[in-house]
Amino acid sequence: MKQRFSSLDVKVIAHELSASLVSLRLYNIYDLSSKILLLKFAKPDNKKQLLIDSGFRCHLTDFTRTTAASPSIFVQKLRKVLKTRRLTAVSQIGTDRIIEFQFSDGLYRIYLEFFAGGNVILTDNELKILTLMRHVPEGDGQEPQRPGLVYSLENRQNYGGVPPLTKDRLRESLQTIIEKNAVSAGTAKKIKKKPGDELRKGLAITINELPPILLDHAMKVASFSSNTQPAAILEDEALLNHLLQSLQGGRNLVEDITSSETCKGFIFAKTRPRADRLPDEPGKGDQQPSKSLLYEDFHPFLPRQLAEDPTYTVLEFDSFGKTVDEFFSSIEGQKLESRLTEREAAARRKLDAAKADQEKRIEGLKAVQTLNVRKANAIEANVERVQEAIDAVNGLISQGMDWEDIGKLIDRERRLNNPVASIISLPLKLHENTITVLLGEAVDEEEEDDYEAYETDSDDDLDSGLGESVTSSMKEQNGQLSIDINLGISPWSNAREYYEERKVAAVKEMKTKQQSDMALKSAGQKIEAELRKGLKQEKPVLQPIRRQMWFEKFSWFLSTDGYLVLGGKDAQQNELLYRRYLKKGDVYIHADLHGAPSVIIKNNPSTPDAPIPPSTLSQAGSLSVCSSSAWDSKAAMSAWWVTADQVSKSAPTGEFLPTGSFMVRGKKNFLPASQLIMGFALMFKVSEESKARHVRHRLYDTPVKTGTLPEAPASSTNTTHPNATPTQENEAESDSDEDGANEEDSKPRENPLQSFRGNGEDEEGSDIIDEAGPSEQMDQLAIADEPTDSKTFEEDEDAEQDEQAPDDNDVVKEAYTIPESSNSQSLPSALKQPSQPNKKVQQTKRGQRAKAKKIAAKYKDQDEEDRAAIEALIGSAAGRQRAEAEAKAKAEREAALEAARERRRAMHQRQQRETAEHEEVRKLMLDEGIETLDPDEVANLSPLDALVGAPLPGDEILEVVALCAPYAALGRCKYKVKLQPGAQKKGKAVKEILEAWKAASNKKGVVDEKSTDKERMWPREVELIKAIKPEDVINAVPMKSLKVMSSGGASGNGGGGGGGGGQGKGKGGGKGGKKK
Repeated sequence: MKQRFSSLDVKVIAHELSASLVSLRLYNIYDLSSKILLLKFAKPDNKKQLLIDSGFRCHLTDFTRTTAASPSIFVQKLRKVLKTRRLTAVSQIGTDRIIEFQFSDGLYRIYLEFFAGGNVILTDNELKILTLMRHVPEGDGQEPQRPGLVYSLENRQNYGGVPPLTKDRLRESLQTIIEKNAVSAGTAKKIKKKPGDELRKGLAITINELPPILLDHAMKVASFSSNTQPAAILEDEALLNHLLQSLQGGRNLVEDITSSETCKGFIFAKTRPRADRLPDEPGKGDQQPSKSLLYEDFHPFLPRQLAEDPTYTVLEFDSFGKTVDEFFSSIEGQKLESRLTEREAAARRKLDAAKADQEKRIEGLKAVQTLNVRKANAIEANVERVQEAIDAVNGLISQGMDWEDIGKLIDRERRLNNPVASIISLPLKLHENTITVLLGEAVDEEEEDDYEAYETDSDDDLDSGLGESVTSSMKEQNGQLSIDINLGISPWSNAREYYEERKVAAVKEMKTKQQSDMALKSAGQKIEAELRKGLKQEKPVLQPIRRQMWFEKFSWFLSTDGYLVLGGKDAQQNELLYRRYLKKGDVYIHADLHGAPSVIIKNNPSTPDAPIPPSTLSQAGSLSVCSSSAWDSKAAMSAWWVTADQVSKSAPTGEFLPTGSFMVRGKKNFLPASQLIMGFALMFKVSEESKARHVRHRLYDTPVKTGTLPEAPASSTNTTHPNATPTQENEAESDSDEDGANEEDSKPRENPLQSFRGNGEDEEGSDIIDEAGPSEQMDQLAIADEPTDSKTFEEDEDAEQDEQAPDDNDVVKEAYTIPESSNSQSLPSALKQPSQPNKKVQQTKRGQRAKAKKIAAKYKDQDEEDRAAIEALIGSAAGRQRAEAEAKAKAEREAALEAARERRRAMHQRQQRETAEHEEVRKLMLDEGIETLDPDEVANLSPLDALVGAPLPGDEILEVVALCAPYAALGRCKYKVKLQPGAQKKGKAVKEILEAWKAASNKKGVVDEKSTDKERMWPREVELIKAIKPEDVINAVPMKSLKVMSSGGASGNGGGGGGGGGQGKGKGGGKGGKKK
């Protein structure tokens, strides 16, 4: 099995990485193990993950991997130097197995070595080593590598360029091969080589730009025999030309491979033996590689010698990077699966051993009882003979005979066939006052069998070897039992003692039986805990990276009526929603609260004039309110909605709307107060075949009955009086408390969280909506578009005017109030020009006129050159030059400020022109009903129908998607949790929810292995839930702090930490839990 890159693989992968990674920024670096690194590159809408296995491979990956809990020292150094830097070049060093990554135009470089032990080396622009993964000492042919030294490139393979392939070079290579073979033949140790290896391996060393596999392919294509000896080629000119032609074909193949940005890749696999074949898991679609194949090799071309081999199955891929990723990820996934399976098997073996030990102890107790009953029955059946033996031994003892003599006497009498001596077994146990007799069992054993059948099982803390000791004590000699008889009591008393011992063992068995279940349960829990601990240490099975759909970058959900609802997370997303996704027939929803996002409801493009159902409007309003400051204040507020044609970016003349701010004209339709109840849920993406079974899960395509909600009057699109002055229009737009106090009584009641009081029924005019925070507003303040003859402000005076702006709005108000153009003040034009020293005529003081005349007469013959020379001698010119330099610097600063103001003014004018053009095009599209969708929207409209909250039996589940939405919109979701305002951080809450679902899947009876019971968890669902990373779904929750209340279910048994877990009751089998 191939495990390491060849020089051709390095060349091809470097070529593909250069095409896909250059111009991306390094987002972060992680270490998966001591020798495997993961580099994440990103730019907007383009994210890549580069996997580096030092010394073995380097490729982009489409699979998620678990990173280390904390970065290593090497990774920390890499992060400190390279994080957020742009990758500018990726190339191979000569034809060696080294790849160079250049960051910031070569300011820092990373070298990846794929030979020997491998290495990752970070250098500066002078190739001085800053840090490296593995320190290399100096050795034979190996230069030392450690921080502070210079990384040498001159001695790398073909660093100066690949020499041309000529006949003279080929002759030299063949001569070198012959000389090496002669030297190796003279040594004592002979190396066995396959036929053809001598020429192939020799050419791979001397003509090192062609790897051995490519040499074989080139010879096969050119029909050149690889078994030809080098000496024969040198002697035959035709063979030499033929070999040269075949090698030239190999070089041409390399050029063809790297001629395009990506090249095809080929995996060569063998069929897995049926005994080792892993079972295919249902519901995974085509994401998992075929488990019936064993991957053996991969190449960026199709070698002739492997293609002709019938034992190989060839898999073709579009790019070589995907080929390498599939090859190594499949092998890595199989290793992880086998490791997890081995851990589970070890846990089962341990549990089975505990059960076997308990059963062994119980069997020992049962054997003890059975033996005691048999002994007692034997004594009762042979009372006379036992009594005779007792009397005989007691008589000999009473005569004072020695114990050894008694044994000898019994042995002698046994040989004489004495019936009493024949039942006594030697040696005697007179020191215990007992003898051992051999008795036959009673013939009638029916009562004994019935008695034994009446006994119950039990277990106790007896030695595991008890059964063996009992078995050894049950020695049967010719069908007789060896029974110890107490000489001090009668045979009936001996039988009664055995019955008493049986009763004692029965009591022990009963007590042990009572504790057996508890002991096994405790052992099972302990083993399960050890298994969970071990599985946490193991890395999970590889899962493909899920590509986010276009709407997942927003706050989103599907309403109960099947409409897609989108909400912005910041001012930029609000602007994006308006410019790209707010189309004809859509509804714009907002709340007059600090931090409330812009929310839009996407209407059916086929019926844009159909009204939106009230339930969808209410749910979208809840999203806008719950994402605002009302969530932290725990105050239920109301939102309002308008049609798409009522929202625009066209501001009054001379004013500018910052990013995320919009002008709303016409009537606002206020919604009822929203409850502060959100939900965290999971939706599943099913395959195209399964999607057809869920045609009714979305009502999006169902015609909506008209009359469900009164539409906004068409005349309300532009209700501003044409004769109204700008001052009057701005007064209608202002949100001050003074204007709010003069509103009529029919308007909604005042509350401290609304930025202004408005009435959706009789409010006319225009309104400005801005979701940008105060800090963002300060960065986005714009200079008004003034006439060319208007006077400009100084930069510091602009800032001072912004600070002194009227602050008569509510404290939590977020809207940006545009200053009135009539209040704009202008300064004298002198402030616009660079300041110059004022030349004022001053009255000459007394006596100075005569002094001036004398000076003029004294220096009347002095020219400018003489004056400058004299001033230089006496040093009086230094002050004048310094003053001129300061004046010049001041003039340059003022000119730079003026130029900056001009650039800023031109930028704002350009933005205003672009906004005006966009508004004209948008108005035309709304009037004409033209719809334009981006390619990603067109490609991702169908996945909306593939998202289901509760899969049906037989569905093929592909992915899982997490979302946060109003709880009323999650009625169809199988996995959901109710959220309310609280003090818990959302990251910790999301982690607890996921852990609760994972823990519920381990309970008995919760998981339905057949995937038929919709009320219980399914194996595929559990697998996808366990693959969810909390950091990937935290951003789906728009609130910063919250409180987890309970999980939802149709029967309501899911709360309280997974209620109904044992029986699988409740929607989703009681997943989730109530926060304590």
